[in-house]
Amino acid sequence: MSQLTITTTQNVSINFTAASVGERMLGLILDLLVMIAYSIVVAFIIDASGLDSYILSLDFWSQTAIYIIVYLPIIFYTIVQESIFEGQTIGKRIMKTKVIKIDGYQAGFGDYLVRWLFRLIEIIPPFGIIGLLAVIFSGKNQRLGDMVSGTAIISLKNKININHTILQEVNDDYVPTYPLVIKLSDNDVRIIKETFETAVKNRDYSTLIKLREKVISVTGIKNQSGNDQDFIRTLLKDYNFYTQNM
Repeated sequence: MSQLTITTTQNVSINFTAASVGERMLGLILDLLVMIAYSIVVAFIIDASGLDSYILSLDFWSQTAIYIIVYLPIIFYTIVQESIFEGQTIGKRIMKTKVIKIDGYQAGFGDYLVRWLFRLIEIIPPFGIIGLLAVIFSGKNQRLGDMVSGTAIISLKNKININHTILQEVNDDYVPTYPLVIKLSDNDVRIIKETFETAVKNRDYSTLIKLREKVISVTGIKNQSGNDQDFIRTLLKDYNFYTQNM
């Protein structure tokens, strides 16, 4: 598997393992099986209810409109699921892979939309071959939609040390201070932790101030912990407390 090094806007490098071609293909196959299962169930319901006779009695454009509406969940399958599940579909969840931005931040709806639009192109021959070759030969295992949207698919199966994750030790009797910390995603907290540790190590107090201001502007949290270092430490512990107890 190829390694994917992401440098965040805070100049912090985070190492991920890019999802392999095999993982991506298996995830795609699993998603296709889900869509096929949906199609079979819908076809059975239409046939059992007698709606098929009614649909066949309509003109071509009416039939087309009905079938488009019925199969909307398949048409928008990936964009809806990736938006809801933060970069994952059912297939990706099973394969433990995820879409992220190559700048380290959580991908947004616009990124998923671009990927979805290019997916429509890439399933049409011969573009499907081009998309597959792009994944095989690109340094970050990206298909065309990934390249345009600035995203990549990573494997979540990495075995990494706790010091390189967002995890913090939290006692059972710990009392959190900032409930609004749950507005942050895992990627946000990972970036905060990496930036914080680098700034503390280098005694870079200006970065600590900027980090605290950025967190406050994004979450609406008000600092109740004293200095910047205490604030970030408390923030990280609170995030782990809430996510571990959900």
